[in-house]
Parts: sequence; C-alpha cells; structure tokens
Amino acid sequence: MNGFRKLKEAAPGLNRMLTETIVPELVGGPNIWCPVSYNYDHDMAEERRAAGEHIWWYVCTGPKAPYATLFIDHPATALRVWLWQTWERSIDGVLVWQTNYWTSAEAYPDAPQNPYKDPMAWVTSYGTPVGTRRPWGNGDGRFVYPPLAAADGQPDAPVLDPPVGSIRLDMLRDGIEDYEYFAILSDLVEEHGDTLSESDLERYRNLLEVPADVTMSMTAFTHDPAPMDTHREAVARAIVRLKALQ
Repeated sequence: MNGFRKLKEAAPGLNRMLTETIVPELVGGPNIWCPVSYNYDHDMAEERRAAGEHIWWYVCTGPKAPYATLFIDHPATALRVWLWQTWERSIDGVLVWQTNYWTSAEAYPDAPQNPYKDPMAWVTSYGTPVGTRRPWGNGDGRFVYPPLAAADGQPDAPVLDPPVGSIRLDMLRDGIEDYEYFAILSDLVEEHGDTLSESDLERYRNLLEVPADVTMSMTAFTHDPAPMDTHREAVARAIVRLKALQ
C-alpha cells in the first residue's frame, strides 16, 4: 500500500494493477484488480466497479480441473469458455502470465527442456533446489512453441523459422473474438435502443446473456463448441441487422 500511495502521488493518471484477491486492506491501492479466476468474488467486484475501478482475472498454474483453464490435458474448449465466463461477470480483461515458458533452470540445469518431448511446465525459483522437478501443469505458460529446428534450445546455427502456435492459443483467440461480438452488440443495442420495438429490444438483450448450455457456473460448462458457435452466429446476425440501421 505504501508503494501504491507513492504511485498515486507521483503519477495519478497511471493505472495500478494487482494480481491479488480483493480484500479491504488493499482498497484504495490498485484500480485494476486481477485475482486468479477461482478467487473471483462477484459481490466484492461489483463494489469496486461502483467505485470506478476495473476487474480483470487470470489463470496460470491454477486453477486446476474442474475450472476452465489452460492446461493441455483439459478440454480444448476450456480457454474459449473462459472468455464467455469473463463476459458473463462483466470482467474487463484477462491475463496469462507467460506464452513461451519452455524450460526451467531448476528442472533442467544442464540443458534446456524440449517442450515437445516434455510438455510439463516445471517450477522455477520459489526456493526450488536445482535438479528438482515440481510440476506447475502441462503446457502452463506456453501458448507458442519454439520452431522444431530449435526445440532443444541448442541449434547448430541460427533458426529463423517462426514460433509454432498451439491449439490452446487458437481457442483463446476464438474466445476473445466471442467476447468482442458481445461487446459490439452491446454498444449497438445501447445506440439504437430508443428506436427499437420492445420485442426487438428484449430479443437483442437476451442475446447478450450467456446461455446455460455454454456455461452454468465456473465449474460446469460445455466441452462441445457447438453451443458457442450457434450463439455467436445469432449475435453476429443481430450485429448486421443493427448496423443496417446506421
């Protein structure tokens, strides 16, 4: 809080984000709260929004199943569903701690880890003894991978091939696009609400609600992309109709 006080005094226009749960002792410090997803408290978040602050959330080494998260051995749809859960809770932003965490100096002290042969993200630092392997989770911290020619981190010559994207990165992208569809429709409903009939306005507002067949709770959600694709198409068609009014 002393650090936040100094930041507010020296640069009052600078945003102050903290990856911590909302607790009374920290109120007045950050203006962007970013708890890990399973620690999100909607009532407390609503209080901070009312005070003009913003709420993000993040996933990293946790949570584990049955939450929506980023591990290779979870359903591929989980990262996409996470953005629907984000929209549903009026959360402004998401955070993932790293995209190319390919090796741990503690787990692999003699040569870099090959993330294709060993998909586990092993703990680094936090007092971990050299040579010790403590798991963070399969694929944690890596959405992109090194080109195959540099997979072991010790190529014989410079490698100019681009990094390799993961399916999970594609799922996160799709989820962000889904969120953007919701945001675009929300803006259009706000813009044209006065000109719409009651029935049309209700229909468009209903489309801004996340369907239960996509996600019912933080731990109950679809493993099938079909409900998301169906609802996204309906939102897209509504966007086209409302844009035609401009």
